[in-house]
Amino acid sequence: MIKGTGASGGIGIGTVKVIKVQKPVFERRRIREPEKELDKLKKAISGFTAETEKLAAKVEKEAGKKEAEILRGHLLILRDPVLTAEIEKLIRGGECAEAAVEQICNMFISVFSARDDELTKQRAADMEDLKSRLIHHLLGLDVIKLSPLPPGTVICARELTPSMTAGMDKKNVAGFITEKGGETSHCAIIARALEIPAVLGAEGIMSAVKDGQRVILNGDSGEVILSPKAETLRRYVLEKENYDQRKELLKNYRGKETLTADGDRLSVLCNIGNSDDADKVIAGDGEGIGLFRTEFMFMDRDTAPDEQEQFEVYREAALKMAGKPVVIRTLDIGGDKDVSYLEINEEENPFLGQRAIRYCMAHPDILHQQLRAILRASAYGNIKILIPMIADMTELRFVKKMTEKIKKELSEDDIPFDEHIKTGVMIETPSACMIADLLADEADFFSIGTNDLIQYMMAADRGNSDVSYLYSVFKPSVLRAIQHTIQCAVDKGITVEMCGEAAANKLITPLLISFGLEKFSVSPSSVLNIRKEISRYTKPEADKITARVMKMSTAEEIKKYLTRKTGTKE
Repeated sequence: MIKGTGASGGIGIGTVKVIKVQKPVFERRRIREPEKELDKLKKAISGFTAETEKLAAKVEKEAGKKEAEILRGHLLILRDPVLTAEIEKLIRGGECAEAAVEQICNMFISVFSARDDELTKQRAADMEDLKSRLIHHLLGLDVIKLSPLPPGTVICARELTPSMTAGMDKKNVAGFITEKGGETSHCAIIARALEIPAVLGAEGIMSAVKDGQRVILNGDSGEVILSPKAETLRRYVLEKENYDQRKELLKNYRGKETLTADGDRLSVLCNIGNSDDADKVIAGDGEGIGLFRTEFMFMDRDTAPDEQEQFEVYREAALKMAGKPVVIRTLDIGGDKDVSYLEINEEENPFLGQRAIRYCMAHPDILHQQLRAILRASAYGNIKILIPMIADMTELRFVKKMTEKIKKELSEDDIPFDEHIKTGVMIETPSACMIADLLADEADFFSIGTNDLIQYMMAADRGNSDVSYLYSVFKPSVLRAIQHTIQCAVDKGITVEMCGEAAANKLITPLLISFGLEKFSVSPSSVLNIRKEISRYTKPEADKITARVMKMSTAEEIKKYLTRKTGTKE
């Protein structure tokens, strides 16, 4: 078995087709008639453009507009006046068109590849794809096409470009495996949209497989089984049938309300990191944005986004949601999220230091600017403010006081905003749990962040494998903290949501229903799964399960019982 990264879910069973991409070979030569070479470049760009538009239209029809924009992004790159001017400059200096394209594209690839952030590195991959295809057009060569493959083909390649992935006939492709790439790569994004199982980053796959070989791939676990035995094959054929049936069943929950089996109305919202992710919320049938992680706007750049830039991002998300809730968390940095230009002090234990709201209180100008942007954007949708890492009532009051001051400023300048905007607190520290009843008197809503709550409740660094046995939502202390927090919110008449990983854990869904959780905030891909899971339980049934669980003393005992009782795995 070979292990890679599960990048697009599902079970793929089929016959291997090895794809070896050869770089186009051309003769480097000096030219005497640059105008003819420039004309050749113009024709190649025209052919490239037509080909890309055709691919983008195919992807938009089969997957969606967002995925098609990946390919149309190649056209935007090619229309960059700096890129084309530099290529034309080399041609006028005597370089042939192929060499000019290669040299300038390689320069951009080198710049993009040197960056640490995944988004910029992906631009390097896009530029590599563009370079190769444009040179093919200059040479009059055909690019590799994956459309004429026979049914049941599993494609194996060192790397698949977005254009190659887009050109697949999804009816014939059972899955694909690559040595390079990850779940955030553009080919992975397109694969997920096309619902083609994919395993990327499977090191050594190209030397281990050959054409015609039988293979099984699991796009969720990242496992690849070569030449499976008959018994293994039968087991995976059954697993694939069950997977496909479950996926088809989930479609019945699209566009439906989130209801318990006895008709109680709940909500499934989504977590996002930027305004573009709002499209994924819509595609995933989310009922709003339960957590907008604004720290990503501040990362992988040299300066902080100003008020106007933040305003435009928040407004875009609000407009896309068209009246559905958009919960915007104020800047949550520190701990494991470092932003170099903000000059965060080095601390012996940054998770217990000046992070999140503590940092913002020490740098009120940053918080003031962000709150102004949020308030201005609130005129365009149903926006709410969420404060992270609350441990003390003074922190909530600090933000509310600043918010009122900004409201006055905006009113004086005749700038519209939602005068009744709600302010909530994240419950992710033991302190916040213990004073949840007091916080509920002054907060408009709670959002339980289980990722940090577990860490602080158990005094166990979630990134430390030596104490990983302590990091579990099934720990009795963690479940009691969640139950107590929700009960305090219910008693005071405020809403409560959960935005940590536990919200998508189907094993604890009946417990959360019993506790009184109203809003589950998960990744867009988990929306239908959780909506379906919620529909399985009546409140009395959930209460009965919870009564048993809350008497148990170990996480192992709780997890075993829930696995048996719910008939599902974590």
